[in-house]
Amino acid sequence: MTFERITRRVFLRGSAVAGAGLAMPTIFTSASRAQDFCNAPTGANLVLGFNVPQTGPYADEGADELRALKLAVQHLNGEGDGGMLNTFKGTALKGDGVLGKKVTFVTGDTQTKSDAARASAKRMIEKDGALMITGGSSSGVAVAVQSLCQESGIIFMAGLTHSNDTTGKDKKRNGFRHFFNAYMSGQALGPVLAEAYGKDRKAYHLTADYTWGWTQEESIKNATEALGWETVQAVRTPLGAGDFSQYITPVLNSGADVLILNHYGKDMINSLTQAVQFGMRDKQVNGKDFQIVVPLFSELMAQGAGDAIKGIYGTANWDWKLENEGTKAFTKSFGQEYGQPPSQAAQTCYVQTLLYANACEAAGTFNPEGVVEALQDLEFDGLGNGPTLYRGADHQCFKPVLVVQGKEDPKDKYDLLQVVREVPTEQVMYDPSIFGGELGPVSNKC
Repeated sequence: MTFERITRRVFLRGSAVAGAGLAMPTIFTSASRAQDFCNAPTGANLVLGFNVPQTGPYADEGADELRALKLAVQHLNGEGDGGMLNTFKGTALKGDGVLGKKVTFVTGDTQTKSDAARASAKRMIEKDGALMITGGSSSGVAVAVQSLCQESGIIFMAGLTHSNDTTGKDKKRNGFRHFFNAYMSGQALGPVLAEAYGKDRKAYHLTADYTWGWTQEESIKNATEALGWETVQAVRTPLGAGDFSQYITPVLNSGADVLILNHYGKDMINSLTQAVQFGMRDKQVNGKDFQIVVPLFSELMAQGAGDAIKGIYGTANWDWKLENEGTKAFTKSFGQEYGQPPSQAAQTCYVQTLLYANACEAAGTFNPEGVVEALQDLEFDGLGNGPTLYRGADHQCFKPVLVVQGKEDPKDKYDLLQVVREVPTEQVMYDPSIFGGELGPVSNKC
């Protein structure tokens, strides 16, 4: 189904879907009574900080995140059609701001660099009075900004971050992640790869040289080796390399028959396109057709890679074509506002903003102590992924994981990926202790 057709169909069904469930009860804690916390709002407005990559290799994702974040603010303030506020089951939000205050926002450019991201977040906290920071499309950025927010007494609702470390060894009490992680990608994707390509395979990894790439490589290696694959080589590549030819050439003489690209954003577009241009997908190695795998996918990356994406397997956190009420509501709102369907980066940032606002409303306070209490072990539905748990032990969300594949015959430029399997939550869950780290106490002091 094309984006244009689904948008018209949902629009004709009506601009709102009735939300299910009763409003969440206010959580009465000492935090809800005290107002002695960082950036406690005293006027008619509250300020949120949207820290996204507006430049750098992940800028496409950042632009879509910012679109969604602005849309979330509109819906929280009662503007537009309400989007997922109409499908968010049991929400305390009423579309009249948060705790009687109008939602406003400031923005920053992470540049896909940790230092730049910390600097822009620090500015938003100290100069603009931001109560919460969200956004980002790099796990290196997420880890850095999450640490800053913990130090600064501010809630961090992570945007697009896929490294195991974000809610593993680098987790913080003030930080929460809705997006899935590299371990989940490995557990969901491994069995599909074994079914599609067999268990006797030799893999060569090209890996972005930072926290996300390292944990993505480790997770895919562990999952595929457990099924019988052999890892021939793993080579690290710099973020934003542009030209990957020097890394691709050795693959041809390695004896590998699968290339796994642990790249994202423009890096993935460039490395995949160049690998296809080198004729890799036309070769046979070890008596098998050579294959390429991209463990973490997005529609935005698929658009950039063009025909090179056809037949390629990967995983995704969400897809605009899912047949659930939350997805339909968000896709309709986003499409009417921007003339295109939202990406998974957009969805996760939109959802994070609503979840933060809902936690404040439910707790009856903006104090991080109350917000953390409201979010930990929260079970929710109606936001596009089905029943979801915000696990209290590590602040990681658990929900089904999508295994996707590039379509051979897409209907339009928004229809490039197909969901080939929706892996149940229980198949990607894990003991929170395996990645280490300590949440520590809540921080609420500037």
